[in-house]
Amino acid sequence: MKILETERLILRLQTTDDADFILELVNDPSWLRFIGDRGVRTVEDAREYILNSIHMYEKSGFCFYLVERKEDNIPLGLCGLVKRDSLEDVDIGYAFLPKYWGNGYAYEAASATLAYSINTLGLNRIVAITTQDNEASAKLLKKIGLKFERLVQLSNDAEELRLFSFNNDSKTL
Repeated sequence: MKILETERLILRLQTTDDADFILELVNDPSWLRFIGDRGVRTVEDAREYILNSIHMYEKSGFCFYLVERKEDNIPLGLCGLVKRDSLEDVDIGYAFLPKYWGNGYAYEAASATLAYSINTLGLNRIVAITTQDNEASAKLLKKIGLKFERLVQLSNDAEELRLFSFNNDSKTL
């Protein structure tokens, strides 16, 4: 099911047919470094990961969407929203395979997702977290309108992460 469409991209719900792509993405060294190991080692694990995303969508009305290029339906990455137990606000996040970095896809998908969160879902505050050394993500978050707010820890034994926020005062983007 298509959720969002931009000039070059479609953001849609993941399906279990996307398992090979998800397996590749969540085991990419950049994902492991900046997001963390999700324990997805097999195509079956990837299907479970996808089913959890679908369950989140059914429960909350949002999740991480598969981002694919319109021109050829090639999957590029994930972008969407999540409500973490450890954060008060809904969190925007994204990850793309490195071979698609530098083309503006993450900016295009994240901008559309932020607008969707405000204009369609009616959220007034969106946050994002990054590791302290993930300068590329921090730069993109600032570019779409989020501002660094503070350092946070999601659990007692976790590293401190940078928390960025967007507070919507005008009710639309």
